[in-house]
Amino acid sequence: MSKNFFFESNGPFKLNILFPNHPTSKIRIKDIKTLDKASKSDLSFFDSINYKDLAKNTKAACCITKENLKNYLPKTCEVIIVKSVLFELARITSKFYPFADIDYPDNSLKKPNNTKFPGVKFGNNVLIGKNVKIGKSTTIGSNTIIEQNVIVGKNCIIGSQIMIKNSFIGDNVVIQDGAKIGLKGFGFIPLKGKNFRIPHIGKTIIEDNVEIGASCTIDRGSIGDTIIGKNTFLDNQVHMAHNVKVGENCMIAGQVGFAGSSTLGNNVSIGGQAGISGHLKIGNNVKIGGGSGVVKDIPDDTIVMGYPAVPLKEFLKKN
Repeated sequence: MSKNFFFESNGPFKLNILFPNHPTSKIRIKDIKTLDKASKSDLSFFDSINYKDLAKNTKAACCITKENLKNYLPKTCEVIIVKSVLFELARITSKFYPFADIDYPDNSLKKPNNTKFPGVKFGNNVLIGKNVKIGKSTTIGSNTIIEQNVIVGKNCIIGSQIMIKNSFIGDNVVIQDGAKIGLKGFGFIPLKGKNFRIPHIGKTIIEDNVEIGASCTIDRGSIGDTIIGKNTFLDNQVHMAHNVKVGENCMIAGQVGFAGSSTLGNNVSIGGQAGISGHLKIGNNVKIGGGSGVVKDIPDDTIVMGYPAVPLKEFLKKN
């Protein structure tokens, strides 16, 4: 399910068209990918030392980066030094995908034809976009919208007043009332007079046996994908920003918030109203107490609590 057909690309472009300051390079760039997914025809980006291991092994044809990071990239990758990696990434992504910076309404929505979805039960006022696939024995509640190209697996329970777009949903998934899945995340470059929106061309992948509580919001990925692993359960009102990756068998209580691009291992438990900062790595079997603020990586088999979150024994000594 790595292919993304939710957004239509205007590419390919020659590199010297995308970056006029590199007039000698006429490499044809087909797409924009993360360091680990890029191929020899793709452009990638590298803006943090945290991703140096991915940078060393990338197969990207070229990469947008900063002067102090360029030496981590392989010689096979053409380096493009810029002042702001995120701004240049947003600018180039807008050329490839000019309609991914705002979630425009899906004009293909219509009442579902039951003959196209055998074994699926629909409530009242359900709208389905073109090329949607829904597995047998799935139930869709009233006033729910599933936009074009979404795939929903078998034996799912999709509640009422739900919006799903830009997503792949596995088998035996439960999504409670009011959830919003696959919408654009919070991303822009502050400029004088007018902010520059960052297009989000990724998708949301929800694997088998996941349960998502009422009124959760799960953003799609910006360049990569947002992923929720098998048998993970989310309580009500959880917010998950773009590119977050959650492992298997995780339990996340109500009102937990995730900033973008953080990664959780397997068997992670998070108490209510905890906050997870962006670009963090949370290990396997980690337990995070309710109301905690996580601002740095947490190794495997650790229990933390407090703001900022610290190992439980240290928290208890201070309190």
